[in-house]
Amino acid sequence: MEEKIISILKENDRGLTITELVRISKLSRSAVRIILAKLEGAEKTEFRRIGMAKVYSLKSENKRS
Repeated sequence: MEEKIISILKENDRGLTITELVRISKLSRSAVRIILAKLEGAEKTEFRRIGMAKVYSLKSENKRS
């Protein structure tokens, strides 16, 4: 499942919200949140706040792999 989220984020350079990741991946919201937490812990993703939303993207060094 982590690979699925990574693949989706690779295709979307501008980043995606959790809601968008849920819609595209067809995974549950809680599953997406758990995966993002793991990826953040492994320093593979980063997020920026836009208003109330967090927009997640891959860290630069992970976009190429």
